[in-house]
Amino acid sequence: MAIRVSVQAATEDECVEGLAQLVDAGFQPVMMPRYMTDGRWMARAVPTVKAPAGDGRGPVTSG
Repeated sequence: MAIRVSVQAATEDECVEGLAQLVDAGFQPVMMPRYMTDGRWMARAVPTVKAPAGDGRGPVTSG
């Protein structure tokens, strides 16, 4: 399964900032900010390193 994350924003500046935060968190842009026909901005990114093997449920916390 391919992992992708998207940024959706009302303005280009917000979209650029969201994508920059993803890059800072270790993601690589695969779609730079684009204006979509429905009036929003969108960008996409993927992890730069392969996620560790596991059951796909994420970390477990007690509580």
